[in-house]
Amino acid sequence: DQGYATACFGKWHLGWEWGRDSDGELDFSRAVKGGPVAHGFDHFFGIAASLDFPPYVWVEDDQPTTTDIRRLDPEKEGYTGQRFMRAGEIAADLIPEQVLPEITSRTCAFIQEQAAIGQPFYAYMPLPSPHTPILPSAAFEGASGTNAYGDFCLMTDDVVGQVMVALEEAGVAENTILIFTADNGCSPQADFEALAAVGHQPSYHFRGHKADIYEGGHRIPLLTRWPAAIQAGTSCDETVCLADLLATVADIHDVSLPNHAAEDSVSNLGLWRGSAADPVREATVHHSINGSFSIRKGCWKLEFCPGSGGWSFPRPGSDDLQGLPSIQLYDLEADVGERANLEAEHPEIVAELGALMRQYVTAGRSTPGEPQSNTGPEFWPQLEALQV
Repeated sequence: DQGYATACFGKWHLGWEWGRDSDGELDFSRAVKGGPVAHGFDHFFGIAASLDFPPYVWVEDDQPTTTDIRRLDPEKEGYTGQRFMRAGEIAADLIPEQVLPEITSRTCAFIQEQAAIGQPFYAYMPLPSPHTPILPSAAFEGASGTNAYGDFCLMTDDVVGQVMVALEEAGVAENTILIFTADNGCSPQADFEALAAVGHQPSYHFRGHKADIYEGGHRIPLLTRWPAAIQAGTSCDETVCLADLLATVADIHDVSLPNHAAEDSVSNLGLWRGSAADPVREATVHHSINGSFSIRKGCWKLEFCPGSGGWSFPRPGSDDLQGLPSIQLYDLEADVGERANLEAEHPEIVAELGALMRQYVTAGRSTPGEPQSNTGPEFWPQLEALQV
């Protein structure tokens, strides 16, 4: 509606419906449904999900690019360990090692094409890296001095550099907002022990990693370049959430979002411009891979599970949880490593954050506005887990 050409290059990973034949088998001659172009993008080129989830097929707009399909055998073809890929269908025109370079090339070409005709654009580039399979190209093998994961991170950094060069060469770098971020903390597939042996800690001083309720699972990079509004080299310590990007972009365009949209999104525009005097978020909600929740307000973080809720120690369902409190409360200013559980010492904080969490769930939103209806009964059994 704002006059932008829009494109997505990379892994969609938000679900779509593959075409199927009369027997219910995948039919790659049919268009996919519910993908990026069905959700507003003018153009898409990419893959269905992460590059370890079959079928491994290029899709352009809503159409697979070939019907020449074979079956990938990871054991025989060397896609195991850090190069992990699941067995399944793979297209003849998709070479796993070339996926990241192809996505990069397509994105840069789109930037140059739109800039050449003076067309404002939005390019969304959900990278398959550094997620498994970890596939650094020959130019980056050994470049990090750590392991293949470190090399793949350097290759990812180079991809961002190529996009920045494309913006510069197209003459639009000064009038473009460039955002680099991630969707979770570092995966254990990085091999934390091997990286620690060479002096690198992927989660820094935070506890846990991807999939966990701990900070190591949720602290992510958020680097924004906007020469017209953001002073280069500045940083901000305020807590923000990836969901805030929608409200922020709407704020930039002075667009009011409908009441049923962006229920958990808060504009960060004031933080970007350095004009926000107070925290922009009342609280921030996270959840782990097993569905355990946490809520963070100010320095306090309440976790509604006894352990990691994910893949690190102590894992859900393990004997390591025996004797642990059912909830965890941490003061992140004094204990960012989440080692001292203060739930017994501060019942008033536990009660306050527990009530706020239940309010968010029952209201269907964490921002001001009309409550959003939830399906099912008025009180869900799942809310019992939030009773503290």
